Amino acid sequence: MKYWLLVLLGFFIGSVVFLAVFLDGDSEEVVSTSTSTTTTSTTTIPYDGWVDPESVGQPWGDAVEGVLTFRGSPTRSWYGKGPVPENPISVWSFPENNRMCSMTSISGVSEQWCGMGWTGQPAIFGYGEETWLIFGAYDSKVHFVNAQTGERLLPDFPTGDIIKGSVTVDPDGFPLVYVGSRDNYLRILSFDGEEPRELWKVHAYDFSPTKWNNDWDSSPLVIDDYLFAAGENSRFHIFHLNRSYDLEGRVVVSPELVTDFPGWDDELISNVGSNVSIETSPLILGNTLYFANSGGLVQGWDIAGLSEGIEPTRVFRFWAGDDVDATIVPDDEGYLYVGVEYERATQRSKEIGQIIKLDPSNPEDPLVWSVEDRPYLNSGIWATPAIYEDLVIFPTDQGKVHGIDRITGDIRWTLELSGKAWSSPAIVDGVMVLGDCSGQLRAFDLSDTSIAPPQLWRVRTEGCIEATAVIWEGTVYAGSRDGYLYAFRDFIQ
Repeated sequence: MKYWLLVLLGFFIGSVVFLAVFLDGDSEEVVSTSTSTTTTSTTTIPYDGWVDPESVGQPWGDAVEGVLTFRGSPTRSWYGKGPVPENPISVWSFPENNRMCSMTSISGVSEQWCGMGWTGQPAIFGYGEETWLIFGAYDSKVHFVNAQTGERLLPDFPTGDIIKGSVTVDPDGFPLVYVGSRDNYLRILSFDGEEPRELWKVHAYDFSPTKWNNDWDSSPLVIDDYLFAAGENSRFHIFHLNRSYDLEGRVVVSPELVTDFPGWDDELISNVGSNVSIETSPLILGNTLYFANSGGLVQGWDIAGLSEGIEPTRVFRFWAGDDVDATIVPDDEGYLYVGVEYERATQRSKEIGQIIKLDPSNPEDPLVWSVEDRPYLNSGIWATPAIYEDLVIFPTDQGKVHGIDRITGDIRWTLELSGKAWSSPAIVDGVMVLGDCSGQLRAFDLSDTSIAPPQLWRVRTEGCIEATAVIWEGTVYAGSRDGYLYAFRDFIQ
């Protein structure tokens, strides 16, 4: 009798455990028990899509540690790694001799440009035994530099014109860098040998039809062996990279065009004309690719079926009325923050404003709030905004920095810098680092978001700092229009 009671009791307990697990089958957490110990294990289900929305504010995976593209990640929301220096000085500048300068043609007039400019954020990452900086500059070269010492790790790679945008380093550990130039080409370079090798390049006019010009200022993305790249030819391009290694162990690529599509439509052209180039860097959130163009068209494209051969389709369209060169930034709820220039003086740009929050889940009426900032013609926003806790922070062409309540759109505080602010904020450990065109790089304490952040320190260069700085393990790296890239860190005797 006791035997059958034990059997029935065991059956009852087993049924209860089975029922609990069955009812909780959709949960990511599985709890297992035994008579001797109790253990709890959590199984995280991998995100089934291109970019997990929960990765906003996080680094770009774990294969390569570093800031690998403009604003660090596919969501353009990773600024670097602390600590932030507390009382920095310039410990080295690159190059040691001569300045990074070359000639370029602007509207048919040849001019000398020096240093680094918009967006110009260096990529920083560990490779081999060193921490590397890779960046393009106005000397029409890609540079490979030891982040600790400022010495060259590889010879410079020359291009045919200046490099404005930020490079992208491969996030999956392949020794590859993706870089565009004003010489019409988007390139893939390797850095696994004694000198950089050009593995592939594509011309802006290899595609048709195009609008505007042939520059590549946007910073591309690489996800699951696909390259996402926007051009000032006004088109968006997606390539399958086919990355691998040859028999000698050297990296190789064999890119194939998957699709390309115009970033404009007939309605936009009728409103603004042919200046519809894409200078914003693309971001991907979930299965949606977002970018904007110089015609002010903010758009989202569904890429869920891309790897199965399904063409992207546009699922979001919002016309801001004027040029959008600043990269769109999402928050952790999926809202988009967009900075708009004021150069056409359209009625739409006056109605909408220059600082806007959009809800892409409500495509029929996505405008959540907007803020006007157009003190004069050719003003507005060039810098990419930054999100910190309950704030979104927008620098302006006028040299102001607005801390705006993300929920209400109210300006909570405003800083006034000494020059134009095209540099995008970098925020690490509650400290915001930002340059301006007076040549000053400043740090501000954001720990209390309800008040204007106090200045912690400032350093100075001899030229406009319109490039975005990067913060990494006690050093701030920033390019200046004076011809140099600087490393600022605390002096240790």
